[in-house]
Amino acid sequence: MLRGILTVGGWTMGSRLLGFARDMLIAALAGTGGVADAFFVANKLPNMFRRLFGEGAFNAAFVPEFTGLLATEGHEAAKSFAQQAISVLAFWLLGLTVLGEIFMPGIMHVLAPGFVDEPGKFQLAVDLARITFPYLILICLAALLSGVLNGLDHFAAAAAAPMLYNISSIAAMLLLTRYVPTVGHALAWGVSIAGVAQLALLVWATRQAGMPMAIPRPRLTPAMRILLRRMLPGLVGASAMQLNQVVDVIVGSLLPPGAISLLYYADRVNQLPLGTIGAAVGTALLPLLSRQVRGPDPQAAITTLNRALEFALVLTVPAALALIVSGYPILAVLFQRGAFDLHSALLSSQSLAAYALGLPFFVLVKVLAPAFFARSDTTTPVRIGMITLVLNFALNLALMIPLQHIGPALATSLAAIFNVGMLALMLHRKGFLVADTRLRRRLPRIGLAAVAMAATLWLVQTHLFNPVDLAGGMRWAALAGLVGAGSAVYGVVGLVLGAFEGRELLGRLRRRPRAA
Repeated sequence: MLRGILTVGGWTMGSRLLGFARDMLIAALAGTGGVADAFFVANKLPNMFRRLFGEGAFNAAFVPEFTGLLATEGHEAAKSFAQQAISVLAFWLLGLTVLGEIFMPGIMHVLAPGFVDEPGKFQLAVDLARITFPYLILICLAALLSGVLNGLDHFAAAAAAPMLYNISSIAAMLLLTRYVPTVGHALAWGVSIAGVAQLALLVWATRQAGMPMAIPRPRLTPAMRILLRRMLPGLVGASAMQLNQVVDVIVGSLLPPGAISLLYYADRVNQLPLGTIGAAVGTALLPLLSRQVRGPDPQAAITTLNRALEFALVLTVPAALALIVSGYPILAVLFQRGAFDLHSALLSSQSLAAYALGLPFFVLVKVLAPAFFARSDTTTPVRIGMITLVLNFALNLALMIPLQHIGPALATSLAAIFNVGMLALMLHRKGFLVADTRLRRRLPRIGLAAVAMAATLWLVQTHLFNPVDLAGGMRWAALAGLVGAGSAVYGVVGLVLGAFEGRELLGRLRRRPRAA
């Protein structure tokens, strides 16, 4: 499992870093103004559906069935099932894309009601959303092919595909901006072009993996009916966090101008550890758990879940504290240039601290949910997801006025904490989550090492950073020194306390994962 996590995590980290280059360019060209707000809302729409139908519910139902068929009935049966799934998904998404293009103004009334009072901004958001919306069908098909590759234990190509999204966005801003009305239009075209490139890469990767895909005539076979029944409840359960973030956008559109952009930049920084660790653990965990619960030793799945929890917390607890303590210098160094000033960095760092509070829990949702999906249980997560959505919406309404741009982020984090608590409780009641001795021993040690790191960051940044220095040429060196000091303290204290074992991790790192 760890080899798969490291493969996915490595490629995802590369993509996230490239994404920061993209976001730095967006910040410089668009800042936190109306064009930025309009594009972020327009881009949220296809990405929401991607996570619902692609990475979320569909894959949560598809991967266990595909992996099970591969293990029990062989290569051809699994391939036939995957091709049927692609056909049904393509048919459904094509219809959804056409409807979205036609009814985009009505959709935007729901997604960004605060834009209605600004006709120019509202129309810009509609125009950009119509450009980006075809990304939906392209990336959802790419996500299904990623599920095929992950089921075959080929993780690298699927994890590398998002890099094409960032490359396309950067190229579009640099090359298309002068030929289109706004930088938002260039970004929107870059999104759809990226979808074509990602799908093409994954079509090639499945062929290289020995399972080329074709698209037969869509038919609702018994296998597809079962798949759809398991998918539908998962539309909410598997993607509660994403739907919570959509609520943040709705509420953000009602806040003062620029709030959506402030939340976006904060979320992008939060997404570096979240996307890298959460995507890696969730992607590698689901196929393994699916095999173990159907194998001769179901107890192995409980042990695997313990190790996944341990690995996730070793990385996310220090990351969360680091973002809370050092969010302001991080955002200022990354984005403070052009249209994005230091005041924007300060406000966005406040949102980042609220998001970071929930960071470990966002990742733990991705660890715990596969424990249900591997057992073909999508009902329990959907019930918890529905309650979480209601709670998040209520918290947003309660916090939006007193906390402004901090409110949606804090509401999302509190909802994630509730979500994890309920998922863990239900798994424990069913006997699928039992903390072993190693996990119970290491958790408090992880916390102590992270606190030591946070104290170090606070002391070091008071000497390295102030508003003048942040605007100077040494800010990148100062940030590198800050990160290095925090990482060194966490590593040394963690090793001394026994929060993790360096020899064990290095031994796993030496094992070469599959490259495709």
